[in-house]
Amino acid sequence: MQKIYIVTTGGTIEKVYSEQTGNVQNLDSKIDRYFRMLRLPDAEIAVTHLMNKDSLEMTDADRASVLSAVRARLRAGAAPVVITHGTDTMVETGLLLQKNLPELQVPIVLTGAMTPLGFEGSDGLQNLTESLLAARVLPAGVYVVMHNQVFPVDRVRKDRELARFVWK
Repeated sequence: MQKIYIVTTGGTIEKVYSEQTGNVQNLDSKIDRYFRMLRLPDAEIAVTHLMNKDSLEMTDADRASVLSAVRARLRAGAAPVVITHGTDTMVETGLLLQKNLPELQVPIVLTGAMTPLGFEGSDGLQNLTESLLAARVLPAGVYVVMHNQVFPVDRVRKDRELARFVWK
């Protein structure tokens, strides 16, 4: 059985519609529900709900918390790590991880969504599923996995006009 650590930080993938405000917001984590929908017979998924923020609201202290959480998972056992994250600053967090974890033995995969999980046309479940597979087959390093593509974190950027990630 392959263990995969999941660290959730919020972002669009976790947003829900608020009837009170008429906006989508990061309120409560809903990602566990989506893991239960997937067939993962030989995967042990260990989820850590770290925070539930839009990535534009993340601070340096929040990114340090992500780094600390990843380090703790890596000390607990050599298993890949998938981080769900808002797409606006996903690369920034990934570069921080790459810089501070030079001796990685496993892949770290960041993923998110342009449209929240559960919304029509959401890319969240696809990206989540692809990230789980990528975490199992990629060599050690830090990656962004979005829309059926795998990017080394230092060679990717978000193209807001196209609403996707592209090679840098």
